[in-house]
Amino acid sequence: MRAKISGTAKVPRLCVFRSSKYIYAQLIDDERGKTLASASDLKAGSKKNKTARAEEIGRQIARLALDRKIKRVVFDKGGYQYHGRVRALAEGARQGGLKF
Repeated sequence: MRAKISGTAKVPRLCVFRSSKYIYAQLIDDERGKTLASASDLKAGSKKNKTARAEEIGRQIARLALDRKIKRVVFDKGGYQYHGRVRALAEGARQGGLKF
C-alpha cells in the first residue's frame, strides 16, 4: 500500500489504525516524514459505540485539517477493509469537509 499511496504537504495522507478497542487517525506529510495532525478516541471516555466514536474522530481530524488549511487528503485505510469503523471514520471526515 505505501508504494502506491503517498502524502505531501498540500495533500497529506490520512492514515487509519484500528485496534480492538480504539481507533486512531493521522495526517502525514511523507515528503518530510512529519505528522501534521492526529486524533484518537483513546481519552474520549464516551459511552457511544465504537462506530459512532470512529465517525466523531473523522470529524475531529477534518476540523484539525481545515484549521491547517488542508482540504484534500489521500485516504490510507492501512490494509483494513473499507467497512465498519474505518468506513465510519472516512464518512465523518467527509462530513467534516475533507475531500478524498
